[in-house]
Amino acid sequence: MCCGRCWTPWTEGTARDRRLAAAAARGDGAARRSGTGRGPAAPARAGGGAARQRRRGAAAVRRRPYGRRAGRRAGGQAPGRAGGRGRNGFPQSAPAGGPAEVTAPWALLAELTHACPLHCGYCSNPLELTRRSRELDTAAWQSVLRQAAALGVVQTHLSGGEPLLRRDLEQIVATAEHEGIYTQLVTSGTGLTEPRLAALADAGLRSVQLSVQHAAPQASDRIAGRRGSFAEKTRAARLVRAAGLPLGVNVVLHRGNLDAVGDLVRLAVDWGADRIELANAQYYGWALHNRRALLPTRAQLERARAEVAALRTELAGRTDLIWVLPDYFTGEAKPCMGGWGAVSLTVTPDGTALPCPAAATLPGLTPPNVRDHDLNWIWQHSPAFTRYRGTAWMPDPCRSCDLREQDFGGCRCQAYALTGDASRTDPACHRSPDHHLVAEAATAPPAPSPPPDPRGHAAPAAPRRPPGPPPRRDGCR
Repeated sequence: MCCGRCWTPWTEGTARDRRLAAAAARGDGAARRSGTGRGPAAPARAGGGAARQRRRGAAAVRRRPYGRRAGRRAGGQAPGRAGGRGRNGFPQSAPAGGPAEVTAPWALLAELTHACPLHCGYCSNPLELTRRSRELDTAAWQSVLRQAAALGVVQTHLSGGEPLLRRDLEQIVATAEHEGIYTQLVTSGTGLTEPRLAALADAGLRSVQLSVQHAAPQASDRIAGRRGSFAEKTRAARLVRAAGLPLGVNVVLHRGNLDAVGDLVRLAVDWGADRIELANAQYYGWALHNRRALLPTRAQLERARAEVAALRTELAGRTDLIWVLPDYFTGEAKPCMGGWGAVSLTVTPDGTALPCPAAATLPGLTPPNVRDHDLNWIWQHSPAFTRYRGTAWMPDPCRSCDLREQDFGGCRCQAYALTGDASRTDPACHRSPDHHLVAEAATAPPAPSPPPDPRGHAAPAAPRRPPGPPPRRDGCR
């Protein structure tokens, strides 16, 4: 699963590129006034695909004023107002109190399923996974995407679990394409075949982000908890490049693979990656459960940081190389998700809508569900999305800190996980009165290596999470 905390550099650049390209095509001055984005642009397609791309880009620009398409779709009535059920069968929700002027989101993390063929010990999925029988069906996800487009979303990560386990993935991609939303598939590569990728590309898939666990095949299989997964990833990378789609390679870094960071970068370059994201593990879900087995040493991090700096110089102008800082060691809090309810939202497999992927762990949040409320009301008015939006909720030391508009107090979910109080300053920040919790964890003796798997498989790098919920027997995977 993509945890979402470190996806902003990729989607921000890509979405901005799409908007600027559309503005240039329309001949207005937006492209001349703005800088260029950082994400790789999707290649133009011949014939109808190129026309679809132009329509998609123009739609993104037209959608930017908040609620314009939303009002038209509801027959002059903006979604979220009272008035029975919406156009897609979901209830219309009345806002509590007057409307709040908030910036429209441009990014959606669509967690299509929690089922996954891998068993990575750093997975940030929740400890209690959603069963297949509780997942949103095809029509519900299509409705979510239509509402997201009306709300202003221009990019979505199709994630999981493993989204390729959804047999309706092509229909979901096609709906996003029709609504003008740029799609990126976040996948382990397991199960990706040439016919499946061709069908997804025909449906409008714009890019692929492929995960890899280690540059050495056996070590990668061990960390992933699946024999042969490295070969599947290598094959998937080859298929993506042959299809002409932009390829991003994502690596979650931890004690078990940090010393191989140089080899991992060179592997991704050999695979033809346009962008490589080196994401030091974020400690939520299974990663927090396995933290002692995953936390690297400071010496490991310093060696890796120096190697990445050298590789950035070597690859400058050829491959975008991103290093996501390990906040347990930097002493600085990151602006999780670009701010609570500020630029993106997450919809989980059962339809729960969250300001960030781990927010369901917060007590008393009562996150809304897209089965019960439309996205416009959820984004603008739901208590779950307004609770930590902005800075008014902050206690000291955040309230009086000069960085409060930059880091927004750090991560609410990490604050709760470590202190039991989601409103406290993120302990990753050295100004936090709870910073010792992170400092002590970062210097604690590592957990012992796990014993060999009794079935004769290679031992995982950290205790495995259990397999995802079993596939349903009704044909929906």
